[in-house]
Amino acid sequence: MDNIQKALFAKEVKQGLRANPKTLSSKWFYDEIGDQLFVKIMNMPEYYLTDAEFEIFSTKSAELIEAFGVKDQYFELIELGAGDGTKTIELLKALRFHDFAYRPIDISINAIENLEARVKREVPEVKVKGAQGEYFTALSSLKSNHPKVILFMGSNLGNMLDDQANSFLKALAEVMNAGDKLLLGLDLIKAEELVLPAYNDAQGYTAAFNLNLLTRMNNELGANFEVDSFDHKPKYDYDKGLALSFLESKKKQTVQIEYLNESFDFEAGEKIFMEVSRKYDDSSIKAISDNTDLKLTNRIYDSKHWFTDLIFEKQ
Repeated sequence: MDNIQKALFAKEVKQGLRANPKTLSSKWFYDEIGDQLFVKIMNMPEYYLTDAEFEIFSTKSAELIEAFGVKDQYFELIELGAGDGTKTIELLKALRFHDFAYRPIDISINAIENLEARVKREVPEVKVKGAQGEYFTALSSLKSNHPKVILFMGSNLGNMLDDQANSFLKALAEVMNAGDKLLLGLDLIKAEELVLPAYNDAQGYTAAFNLNLLTRMNNELGANFEVDSFDHKPKYDYDKGLALSFLESKKKQTVQIEYLNESFDFEAGEKIFMEVSRKYDDSSIKAISDNTDLKLTNRIYDSKHWFTDLIFEKQ
């Protein structure tokens, strides 16, 4: 992490831990250990999202490509929050004889380097060059007049509440040209017995993933969190379609963060809000896409209709 990223990390930690209730941004989950833990989460049987979207990419790639409308023209395939690229590799295999370049973006330089190496190894015909950083900063560095297809998969948008997601899509549309496409992966509302285990797997990987952010603050900001004095506490609100993750303090305690030269008090039972994972229906899809200059042109589902990849076109 460079000094600019470290300063931003520290600033957001301070803002979050001074808020009431306390909160930490899920975007900071992804250091090298966080990346490894998230890959384990995605491979857990409870984490149905990966399998559902992988099914779409592995069995309906021709339908996706047709929806992109790229045909014989050169285009750029830009992926936000690329991660390990398992699903994307399936699409790249189907696209490998098209004229395009793949541009993955991720906040984790480790994820970018691993993905570039994987693409070169598994789909050597594909031109790949990643960019590390925040989505819009990295996108601005890739700005061009070439047609673009932007991938935002894995229900990553679901880590935002609806008003935030709507603002994000408006901002994304502003950096797209007319005719550019957006593939947006969204998890659909389902019963608690299906959803909650995806965020509380039996192996404890999700708990370790959330708690790793405390370890990261210890390592990078000089904090002194006792990681074992916090518990992972997920919950799911079916009526609102919200899966929520918290860390709960097991005792009254004070944590110092050397980089900030500040301390933060926790009561026993006090929670830190870590992440929202939104589940969607037609009304919430409309809410996030209203007034964005993005027109919904295609809906593609897995066989169980648990997940959907939506195709939008910039007007």
